[in-house]
Amino acid sequence: MYGLSDMELKPSSPGMETESVKSISEHGSKVKRSKSHNHRSSHRSHSHKSSRNHVREENNMAPFQTAVMMEENRNGQEVIDVQIIPQDDNWGENTTAITGNTSDQSGSIEEVNLWTSEPDSSMGFTCSRYVAIGIATIVSAVAFVSPILMIILPKIGFFPSLGASLSAAEREQLLICGAECRGVMVALSFKLFLLGAGAWALFVRKARATLPCIFMFRAGVLLLVFICTFTFWLFYVVQITEGASESATGEVSLEYKALVSFASSLTDTLLFIHYLAVVLLEIRHLQPSYYVQIVRSPDGESRSYAIGNLSIQRAAVWILDKYYTEFPVYNPYLERIPVSKTRKPTSSFKYYEVDGVNNSTLQNQNGRNNSHSRRRDSSHNERFYEEHDYERRVKKRKARLVSAAEEAFTHIKRLHHETTGVLPMDSHEAAQAVFPSLARALQKYLRVTRQQPRHSVDSILHHLAQCLSHDLSPRAFLEKFLHPTPVLQNEKEQKEVQSWSLICDQVLSQPIKKGTVFQLRQNDVSLLCTVHPLPHFNVTEEVIDPASNRFVLRLNSETSV
Repeated sequence: MYGLSDMELKPSSPGMETESVKSISEHGSKVKRSKSHNHRSSHRSHSHKSSRNHVREENNMAPFQTAVMMEENRNGQEVIDVQIIPQDDNWGENTTAITGNTSDQSGSIEEVNLWTSEPDSSMGFTCSRYVAIGIATIVSAVAFVSPILMIILPKIGFFPSLGASLSAAEREQLLICGAECRGVMVALSFKLFLLGAGAWALFVRKARATLPCIFMFRAGVLLLVFICTFTFWLFYVVQITEGASESATGEVSLEYKALVSFASSLTDTLLFIHYLAVVLLEIRHLQPSYYVQIVRSPDGESRSYAIGNLSIQRAAVWILDKYYTEFPVYNPYLERIPVSKTRKPTSSFKYYEVDGVNNSTLQNQNGRNNSHSRRRDSSHNERFYEEHDYERRVKKRKARLVSAAEEAFTHIKRLHHETTGVLPMDSHEAAQAVFPSLARALQKYLRVTRQQPRHSVDSILHHLAQCLSHDLSPRAFLEKFLHPTPVLQNEKEQKEVQSWSLICDQVLSQPIKKGTVFQLRQNDVSLLCTVHPLPHFNVTEEVIDPASNRFVLRLNSETSV
């Protein structure tokens, strides 16, 4: 109650022109021939990868090939049959080959795929995830059922010693519930209903996280519920025992309405504990007291948020919620900006004449040394121009992609119960029909922004079909690719369990305070969190005299008024 928190396509659209479809088909066949030629050339260049870093980018690789067939139907109208034949499943594979003989930070696609580890399925993780919830459920259920059992048990004769010396008529008279008793029982029923509804609304939910330390407030509330339930049951049994001894001596026995009042008192106490749990677990941390600065490594993405008075481990869970919903997707392929093709790489090696040195050789060598020193001094200029050229290429690809998407969406028209001579298509078939006209521009944009490993042909087609079925605009379709936010947009991050390591030099159950620093780490991604207190705002009132709101115009010979 108080601890449950935690592509084969048959018909085509009649609006698509025959010439454009044929050109797509011819272009796909050319790409297929060029792709085989590039494969042979890349095999030859692979033997030299141990001597230098090799970066290769294929601009003419298309993810598919189209075939067009035209036939006439009975009415003499032309029907276009478009077949989209996938080239391979890994159309979005990054074609940048990196060799790491001279770099200590080199990597490969296989190493990047190992970053996202599978969820922990060990017995220890399962126990830590469900045992605490099970204990809280048992304690809460016993506490909720206890008032009901206190009323029912005497009625069913669970205590035979109660009124044993009395006759059957006197015993029946003893267990009769009068008007006052019935009023207490009605009030008890409504109290239990409110208690159950409140506990279900606030605490009966899936656990958000598995924490390394005990949540002190939740453990305290559970302990209070257990002590309260145990104490009331203890006094209940003692009261029943005393009532049985009194009936044996012939004195007035315990009346049933006293037991009902006792159960109602237990329900009142549980309601107050529920109110305390709401204050401690749900309301206390809502008031902002600190702000936490989050810096992601290695790309340096930073955010700052106002946070309430939480413990370190609960603050870590709160920060992870913000990270997965507001941070952009981390792209390891963008750690180094790709060098422009027009900028030729320069060699930094020195050459020496072994047999002899003449004046011209010395001059050339001195000139090379001077040029190398100038290049070292102007490394920031080269980086500036490389970043500027990369931004220009991204904007250029983006403009082409937007234009291609807007043009492709013009070929689709929704039918509103009209009778046409062509066979209508569903959303997925329509997406397959318009995808060839924008796939090349989309592929080039994904390549230059290094998003190809995150988007496959099937996922793009599904997204396009969903946009067409809901009559979304081209800009709405491209939002997924133009704005890679949040982190959960990445399909590789959409897992049931995300494992993070919390590193801090303080006890994790302690509340955060000024200067608290902790780190969240998952493989090569780490979040450094620094807590700072929010300032105290001294807001004073200042009254402006209405007589001071008068003005005079001062003129001189140089003014234009």
